[in-house]
Amino acid sequence: MSNKMKIFCKNIGEYIEFTGGETLAQIFERLKNQINISPICARVNNKTQDMQYPVFAPKMVEFLDATSASGKRVYTRSLCMMLYKAVTECCPAGTQLRIEHSISRGLYCRLIGDVNITLELADQLRNKMDELVKRNIPFERKERLTSDVIKIFEQQGLNDKVQLLKTTHDLYTVYYRLDGVCDSYYGNLAPSTGMLATFDLMPYQEGFLLLGPDPQNDNRAVRPINQEKMYTAFTDYVMFNHIIGIKNVGELNDAVAQGNAAMLINVAEALHDKKIGRISDEILHRFNDGGARIVLIAGPSSSGKTTFTKRLSIQLMTNLLIPQSISLDDYFVNRVNTPLDENGEYDFESLYALDLEQFNKDLNALINGEEVELPYYNFETGQREYRGNRIKLGSKTVLLIEGIHGLNPELTAHIEAKMKYTIYVSALTTLSIDDHNWVPTTDNRLLRRIIRDHKYRGVSPADTIKRWPSVRRGEEKWIFPFQENADAMFNSSLLFELGVIKEYGEAVLKTVPRDTPEYGEAYRLRAFLSYFTPIGDQLIPSTSLLREFLGGSSFRY
Repeated sequence: MSNKMKIFCKNIGEYIEFTGGETLAQIFERLKNQINISPICARVNNKTQDMQYPVFAPKMVEFLDATSASGKRVYTRSLCMMLYKAVTECCPAGTQLRIEHSISRGLYCRLIGDVNITLELADQLRNKMDELVKRNIPFERKERLTSDVIKIFEQQGLNDKVQLLKTTHDLYTVYYRLDGVCDSYYGNLAPSTGMLATFDLMPYQEGFLLLGPDPQNDNRAVRPINQEKMYTAFTDYVMFNHIIGIKNVGELNDAVAQGNAAMLINVAEALHDKKIGRISDEILHRFNDGGARIVLIAGPSSSGKTTFTKRLSIQLMTNLLIPQSISLDDYFVNRVNTPLDENGEYDFESLYALDLEQFNKDLNALINGEEVELPYYNFETGQREYRGNRIKLGSKTVLLIEGIHGLNPELTAHIEAKMKYTIYVSALTTLSIDDHNWVPTTDNRLLRRIIRDHKYRGVSPADTIKRWPSVRRGEEKWIFPFQENADAMFNSSLLFELGVIKEYGEAVLKTVPRDTPEYGEAYRLRAFLSYFTPIGDQLIPSTSLLREFLGGSSFRY
């Protein structure tokens, strides 16, 4: 009896025979003349797997290179382990590598211990990583009893990982070994270091940036951009995490197990109140100096702009100012005049989907004390209408305008600079899974959007996941280039929120069908949420920004 089976390879559209137990790498070796890529991972039945994955049954397989979405994540994680290996060889014993968050197109890393961040040290680490690339050392995937993995990590001083594993209660744990050093990552790693030739490392603030390939040219490392205000916003929250003693998921899980969830919720919500109050005070100060009549609020999808705007309105009223909101959506051009994207579809994300001339004309008129009839955009007909909604600013009125283009200077090009106050809102997640695994801000926002779309907009999680790459491209083009223009940055993330989101998110993500391309992303997000101990939402106040996504808010949307 033959033990030959077949996989279906999407890359070539054919069934391929294999012997049970062959790895993806071995199967690809027989197909490499037919597939013109160097795979860094593969999608097996729509789930991402590393090239060491053994195949024992018929599967659908698609080999992926480092330019794919999954491949980029694999490449970045593998760079992180290569950096960790370099730190163990170039720095004094006991030095801890902490990879905190993404910024300036790279990953912000710090070293904790008896070591100074210098250009010379960055060069030493980079050279060691180059050496590892040239040696083409395999990332060896291992899976052992969690109790055994804990002992390995204890021996290496990876106490953050030990704490996390003790709170997740998994029987077995997957980890990787690179030239004698062990580590674990939220996802798969590359076959070997030889695939990671494109990277850079440079000093940045109190640490350094780990930079991967340039999306426009994967043969060179991406160049960093200035994000001083973003760095300050991140740093403020990292310090806050340090003060309350919770910087990673293991510490969060322990706090929940000890009955401290209510305290965490109260403190995190109080921090939001304090930050919004300070922004309101700054607006009042500028208003009293003859400016800040228009407050522009921008940020990426699911950053909580709407609830932030409502809470800012309350704070402004406590400062004896009268908030008046205008919707940018009502200034859409008639649908037939909407610009088209590269696929010939209406590009509603474009700045030029708005009637900039009319918008600026109305704002100037309002600032000058005139009465203005505001338009109304009829989304059913695709036409702008006028329905008699006339407003006039009083002596204490502040206009609040929420929209993705709020920080783009071209939106309000004809408005005097001192009359504007701009705010950037985003969920800048500062909680880490462990010292070598950060929580991507985009994952936090995607989970918020999946839950909100499913709960309030009748959109399936699969459809939200499918649309997410397009949303991200719009953000990269129309929002992120202007975020440093903001007068104030508000971090809408909440330290406890992923514990609360866990059960909501897992429930809706399980509805994504296995036979859809979106299943792999849903599975990845479920694996991510599995690290968190669930937190009930009973203690979350009705004014919390998180209520915009979960429900139960006292605000009307």
